[in-house]
Amino acid sequence: MASQSQGIQQLLQAEKRAAEKVAEARKRKNRRLKQAKEEAQAEIEQYRLQREKEFKAKEAAALGSHGSCTTEVEKETQEKMSVIQQNFQKNREVVMSQLLSLVCDQTRDPRELPHKWLVLGGGQCPGSAGSQV
Repeated sequence: MASQSQGIQQLLQAEKRAAEKVAEARKRKNRRLKQAKEEAQAEIEQYRLQREKEFKAKEAAALGSHGSCTTEVEKETQEKMSVIQQNFQKNREVVMSQLLSLVCDQTRDPRELPHKWLVLGGGQCPGSAGSQV
């Protein structure tokens, strides 16, 4: 009986060692899978960055001439806006004084009014029912 008991003990120990080896093998397998996933992610990221860089280079080449056109149009627009602003500043006082003189000056003879409109370039007298002066 003692030999049976010893044989059972050996079997139990062998089973325990086998379970430990299986558990260790599973751990190694999981570590390898995790490492493979990390390496794959790194490779994917590297590939994505490379493709993105290539895309940006092609985009820059394709839009290079368009970008300079946009810059040129913006420059022309700024120049035109500057000219308009200068004209506004230069003529603002004259226009304001003409408007104020038309509104505030009271004439005794209403027949003088069409003459003032012609001088200022209005072209048509207000209240003249569409007639040109």
